[in-house]
Amino acid sequence: MRPRHWIKNGFVLVGVLFGHGWTDAKLVIHAALLFAAFCLVSSAVYALNDVMDREADRRHPRKRGRPVAAGEVSPKNALAFALVLALAGLFLAERVSFPALGFAVAYVALNAGYSAGLREIAILDVFIIAAGFMIRILAGTVGLGIAPSQWLLLCGVMVTVFLGFAKRRAELGAARARGGATLAESGEHIAARSALANYTPALLDRMIWLSASGTLVTYALYTVDNVTVLTHGTDKLVYTVPFVLYGLFRYLYVLYRRGGGLDPAVEVLRDPHLLAAVTGWLATVLMLIAG
Repeated sequence: MRPRHWIKNGFVLVGVLFGHGWTDAKLVIHAALLFAAFCLVSSAVYALNDVMDREADRRHPRKRGRPVAAGEVSPKNALAFALVLALAGLFLAERVSFPALGFAVAYVALNAGYSAGLREIAILDVFIIAAGFMIRILAGTVGLGIAPSQWLLLCGVMVTVFLGFAKRRAELGAARARGGATLAESGEHIAARSALANYTPALLDRMIWLSASGTLVTYALYTVDNVTVLTHGTDKLVYTVPFVLYGLFRYLYVLYRRGGGLDPAVEVLRDPHLLAAVTGWLATVLMLIAG
């Protein structure tokens, strides 16, 4: 089920945070249910992926310890477990609202397509990952009856695309370190995603810097937008921009100097600088908009 990845489902709480919904008990309960729903459906997707990737995982130095690849759980049982998780998650989403259920269904369908072969298409693979995060944001806004900020949606697209390309850059480096430098020429899947054959370090570097710049610009514009100022009753959100800037730079440092970036959720929790940037940003945002 990979519970350490559930932190990604925190995107469904964006609506409650920026929509000032924390004083509405019913809304908070619905947001919590929606968070649980996406934890369940995302875990269902992970179980499905483990079944479909079991042969490749067995040749991977880290992934070969996963239950299906290691032979601890049969593919049949893993698929049955994935179905139970998905149905439970969809049930919880339906308890919140019909639009929330629609977004949860869309998330499952999107990831099923990703696992079935769309992940083999370079660039599209990253955009599908980003779409999964955007579905979470829309579920936590539209699914809860909260109108999302257009600038915030744009920022969400940029940051998720940034993390996606950074992950591919880390995977490419790891594949080459394991002797996969000829991946693009030979077409062999050396314990790596076949989509990596269509990426080069230089191409990924350009995409990473472009999306990182877009993340910073869209977030900064969100903080000074007139609608944002009127909604939150403060023009001081611009002071949270340094946290975002530091977080982006620190993530790039982790990616390029420490060989990290394979798992964004783990990196945020493991690196004290990233954790401090996220915590500082969240605390400052709460202080400003609550005040």
